[in-house]
Amino acid sequence: MSVAGIIGAPAPVGNLVVSLLDILYYPDPLLRRNASQVKNVDGEVAKLVDNMLETMYDAPGIGLAATQVNVHQRVVVIDVSEENNTPLIFINPIITSSEGVAEMQEGCLSIPGVYESVKRPADVRIEAIDREGNPFEMDADGLLAVCIQHEIDHLDGKLFVDYLSILKRNRIRKRMEKWIRDGADLDDLPERPERH
Repeated sequence: MSVAGIIGAPAPVGNLVVSLLDILYYPDPLLRRNASQVKNVDGEVAKLVDNMLETMYDAPGIGLAATQVNVHQRVVVIDVSEENNTPLIFINPIITSSEGVAEMQEGCLSIPGVYESVKRPADVRIEAIDREGNPFEMDADGLLAVCIQHEIDHLDGKLFVDYLSILKRNRIRKRMEKWIRDGADLDDLPERPERH
């Protein structure tokens, strides 16, 4: 499958004031909460989307789920473009089909400095609502498919470390707890691997 029908990019922010949101770090139990469906795509949701995009780009990251910023609504923002100029918005996203298997190294803004290989479906079809409240469908593969699945997992209270062995997961948990105890300095983390 290929990326098709990409819609849902936000309108220019213009004079709107956007804010950076605080990202929750693993093992914060709030990351395990299931997000609720968005009932009405309104100005509050649009503001959340804008703030999430600003936070994601500032981090920097390629995806962010509302759960990661302690808002437990089914909202995801993604931009896997090299230029960071192709934002995608998914409100109430559902994966309706998947096929194949891909293994890719994943990282997470809630688990900074940790990168591990995870197996996921290679191709997915998604149904969601865009920033303006319009439903859409989209096919995705490669990095975009992995990112969509990773972010939807967040909405369901699941993290990429849940796909790892208990031993690896416990080691990462202890490392994160120490990092948080020591002041959670993002400059003390290893460099991000190159994008594939």
